[in-house]
Amino acid sequence: MTRILGLLIALLGRCLACCFDSPSFGHTGIVSRVTKKAALILNTETAGVIQAAFRNADYPDIKGEKSMHLLGKVAYGLTNIHVNDLSIQNTEVDLREDQAIDLAIQNVSASFNGTLSYGYVATWLAELIHYIDFEIESSIDLQISFKLICRKERLAVDLLDCSLTFHKLNLHLQRDKEPGWLKQVFTNFISFTLKLILQSRVCKEINSISQLLTESVQDQAAQFLEDGDIAVDLSPSLYPVIKANYLESYHKGLLLYKNYSDVLQGSPFTPALLPESQMLYFWFAEHVIQSLAIVSFLDQRLALNITGEKLKEIFESEELKTHQDTVQKIFQGTSYGDCVAKVWSLVIPQITFEPEGTVVKSSVAVELTASSLEEEPSMVLYFETVSYVLTPALQDEEETWLGARQYRQACVTRKGMLWDSPAGWARTSQEPSRPT
Repeated sequence: MTRILGLLIALLGRCLACCFDSPSFGHTGIVSRVTKKAALILNTETAGVIQAAFRNADYPDIKGEKSMHLLGKVAYGLTNIHVNDLSIQNTEVDLREDQAIDLAIQNVSASFNGTLSYGYVATWLAELIHYIDFEIESSIDLQISFKLICRKERLAVDLLDCSLTFHKLNLHLQRDKEPGWLKQVFTNFISFTLKLILQSRVCKEINSISQLLTESVQDQAAQFLEDGDIAVDLSPSLYPVIKANYLESYHKGLLLYKNYSDVLQGSPFTPALLPESQMLYFWFAEHVIQSLAIVSFLDQRLALNITGEKLKEIFESEELKTHQDTVQKIFQGTSYGDCVAKVWSLVIPQITFEPEGTVVKSSVAVELTASSLEEEPSMVLYFETVSYVLTPALQDEEETWLGARQYRQACVTRKGMLWDSPAGWARTSQEPSRPT
């Protein structure tokens, strides 16, 4: 009965941390993979984190008494302990598959300053207090092991081990006239006490900074994917994993928008979809991108007004040079500054992932209105068309960029109407438009 109760408590505690309906990738909409190559580069920032941990750690005052032969009791105090100087020679990172991330911080040279107070407590209760500044030179190695876990629907850091190895810990008193026995008595004691303090406080601060950094990264990612009433649920869909060559986290990727209900079933993700050659990879399920198109349409974001120089650039483009007679008939002498072209999506765009790239299909309406000081704005052109956009991703060793190849059924629509693609990447089909 005791074993069953213990098992139930363990399972309940795990579900309170994060409880997933299924251990599969079925509910995973977004995946982030950080390879070991990136971890080695990020490791260059580790020194700054460790320095912050040493400097920000709260070193408490220590007070007590020691019994001394002939002198009776000696009261002592260590106060105002703080880091005066700090340098780190080397840091290393290693990924232990399915276990932990190991950080080795070597040759941390740190000097600590503070004040030592001591006084002789005589049998007649008279107490004489003396104060002396001290400095401690130290050389330390740190070994830190941690893993990523899920806690309260968020990724968190679990510090598995944090140990300090002291290679040097030398005490220097600031005034040589102090009794010779003072340094002899307090050197070992202060060294032992400071070791305990550093082990406790520095590791606590490292854990605190790690949690803050993890929270900050997740908050920034959520803010990046948030705009107005549209947001993305980045809560974990599975426990993160550590492999020999990469770290990987899995997120739901559900769209959050007013009363819109988003459900992801049967995600096609498998780890084999992502390589390991580059430093950072993001994988988005087709469902996530399509849901983004849905809520963008519901929020009336798929609309564009074009005026002035931008409108002039479109109608005087190379593609329309042979149709300038038609353009003049449309504008009838009205300047571009007095015209507005409105473009909007009539239906929710359909987004699919193909081997050639991402394909977007949508029915689009275009309305051109002209106005003057004497007359109310009047519509001079209106048509509806089906627009296809293919966006392949191009990549070299240093960067990735997107290029939109557009296939449209309207001869007057091109760059800037709904998608602003670089000149030379757009083509207009020869099929006739269908104005209504």
